[in-house]
Amino acid sequence: MDGAMTPPSAEPGPEMPRERDVVIVTFDSGQILDVTGPLEVFSHASRFLPAVRYRTQVVTLQGGPVTASCGLELTSTAISEVTAPVDTLMVAGGAGVDAAVANTELLDHIRRLATDARRVTSVCSGAFLLAAAGLLDGRRATTHWADCGNLDTTYADVTVDPDAIYVNDGNVWTSAGVTAGIDLTLALVADDHGRHAAATVARQLVVYLQRSGGQAQFSALLAGQEADTEPVRDLLAWLRDHISDDLSLAALARQINLSERQFTRVFKAEVGATAADHVEAVRLDSACRLLESTNRTIEQIAKTCGFGTPETMNRAFRRRLNTTPGEHRHHFRGGTSR
Repeated sequence: MDGAMTPPSAEPGPEMPRERDVVIVTFDSGQILDVTGPLEVFSHASRFLPAVRYRTQVVTLQGGPVTASCGLELTSTAISEVTAPVDTLMVAGGAGVDAAVANTELLDHIRRLATDARRVTSVCSGAFLLAAAGLLDGRRATTHWADCGNLDTTYADVTVDPDAIYVNDGNVWTSAGVTAGIDLTLALVADDHGRHAAATVARQLVVYLQRSGGQAQFSALLAGQEADTEPVRDLLAWLRDHISDDLSLAALARQINLSERQFTRVFKAEVGATAADHVEAVRLDSACRLLESTNRTIEQIAKTCGFGTPETMNRAFRRRLNTTPGEHRHHFRGGTSR
């Protein structure tokens, strides 16, 4: 039999896409969706996009079987075995995060891998591990809405954004809770391969741009961060902090020094929606979050979020979410509508 020859190595080309190594760190009693949500996005990207290859690896401190908070057992590699630089370091969260944060050996390994990683990311309360490792010092970050206050008070050098689905600050990305890890990972795919590629993956995963209930408006913030030009991205970031202001077409056009006709065309092309639709989506997103996480009255929330009156907000909820603000609050908090 003729001796087999090993073909010479070659630089990745159109027929040989470059692999991106992704390491996902988890721990005992971690949140399973913090791990499997991103894994599925990377897996689907590799399956359905011809020029994309992600090579993923789940790691823990000791390696071997690890049990998630839901009781499902995962197989993992010891983090010490990852010695080569990785493209993306992702740290998951979950119920066991306090014990993980207290483990100095784990934090040392996270720092080591972060040093040479192209980007460092976290899902949900995984942000606490990044913060404990000093990787969020001087940066903006987010985490699960229920943990934002704790992250803010525990790590004074971190600027916590409690409303964002995900935050990108330099090469560090952090996301809100649980399923927001999917939104984050889609954004990473978009960062690597463009938003059309990410949209293909989202369709395969049947991730709707508008979900029912309190998580419904994730897509509004995601669309804003995917705008092509800086003026529109800056406008959308500004808009989220000024939802009670005058956000009419004329006011938004003035904000970036365009005529109303130019603004209408540019906004629709980059965001994929009219300015009025996007403004209402962002206001609705903020209203949902306040209904879920505060005791403010519906009248107060309507004013804070720019709807003006409870009746206007009620119509938006019925039209977009097929529910009412009071029903939404009761569903997510089990409290009395006010």
